Amino acid sequence: MKNLKFGIAGILFGIILVKAEVISWFRIQEMFRLESFHMYGVIGSAIFTAMLGVLLIRKMGWRSMSGEEIVVRKKPFTKGNVIGGLIFGLGWAITGACPGPIFAQIGSGFTVVFITLLSAIAGTWAYGKWKDRLPH
Repeated sequence: MKNLKFGIAGILFGIILVKAEVISWFRIQEMFRLESFHMYGVIGSAIFTAMLGVLLIRKMGWRSMSGEEIVVRKKPFTKGNVIGGLIFGLGWAITGACPGPIFAQIGSGFTVVFITLLSAIAGTWAYGKWKDRLPH
């Protein structure tokens, strides 16, 4: 019962993704073909919101809902970030989905996206299995 709030937040997030047309394969293809600003505007506003949120967390000393201190650690930039980003972007361009919208797509009735979900799970498993051999 204590996780109900997270389920409700997830459902609301999914509704927002659907209404914003972020889960549309056609919108994603427009973005990768540089034919429309729609997705760049959505992604840009998400980045701005996240930057503002992190700034406020750091400056105001906000805590989590359970009262724990929120620590935002700095992460080093490596060539693995570039390689991973390219693989992620290629998968996104081919499937028309990144991890968040996969569930909204399935919830909207696009059952073929189960293949994308299984592929994402397989990719996560493969990374976990071979991460020690990958560039970091």
